[in-house]
This record gives sequence, structure tokens and C-alpha cells, in this order.
Amino acid sequence: MNKKYLALASRIREELSELQQAVDRVRAGWDRANQTGDDFYLDSVALNLHSFYSGLEKIFELIASNVDQSKVEGENWHQALLRQMATEIETVRLPVISRESRDRLDDYRGFRHVVRNVYAFHFSPARMALLVENLPQVFDRVKTEIEAFLSFIEMQANRE
Repeated sequence: MNKKYLALASRIREELSELQQAVDRVRAGWDRANQTGDDFYLDSVALNLHSFYSGLEKIFELIASNVDQSKVEGENWHQALLRQMATEIETVRLPVISRESRDRLDDYRGFRHVVRNVYAFHFSPARMALLVENLPQVFDRVKTEIEAFLSFIEMQANRE
């Protein structure tokens, strides 16, 4: 039994639970911003969208280092990591996420970059609206894909 993989699966499940809370907070903040017209709620939405993608990236980094045995580096490592998760690594693992999920998550990766590099009062509610609207479906799909990957590594762990 490979305890390392079992520990990894537990850690990833914990992260998925945290991500669900970020998704819920995005919706709650968006609803309050729309009800009150208070732009300060948009700051909360942006921060939780940032947390959503950063949390996924944390999961992807755990997989890259513990399963793939590689650390993505370089100027565009965020993009490279996302591509790596949608790629099969022969004799190691199947893709963690689908190419469609990769493409959809790239919008959240890009927005995470915006949150880190501009003042909050410059956030575009129109750009955020599409991310907020798509978030539940994107998260459900990615969560399902990650859970399938977790089943795979748990099966591998129990074989060893």
C-alpha cells in the first residue's frame, strides 16, 4: 500500500471542500452586490474567484510534485501547470482534467492574475459576471474529474 498516495488523496479532498466554500462565497457576494449596488461586495467576489483558482492550482502542484515527480518552472509556469494537468503522462497517469476544463479554467487563471496586479476598484463587473455565472458548472466538472483521478491513485496505492 502506498501511503503517500492515500495521504495525497486525503489532502486533495480537503482542498476540494475548501474550494466549495469559495464557490459559495462568490455567489453570495455577487448576489449582495446586485441587491445593494455596493461595489465593496465585488471586491469579495474577486478575492474568492482568486481563491478558487489558487486552490485548484495548489491541488495541481500537489499532483505535479507527488505523482508526476516534476515541478513546473519558468515565467509561464501557471499556464504550463494547467496544460500539464490536462495531459496524460505515459506509464504514470491519465489526464487529471479534460482539455475543455483546462480551457475554461484558463479564464479563472487569467482573472487571478488581474486580481494580483490591479487595484480592486478597476475590476470589471462585466468580466466578473461571466466567471461568476459559469463557476458552479466549471467547479462541478473539475471536481468530478479530480475525484475520478483520486479514485485512480487510491486504486494504485492499494495495489502497491
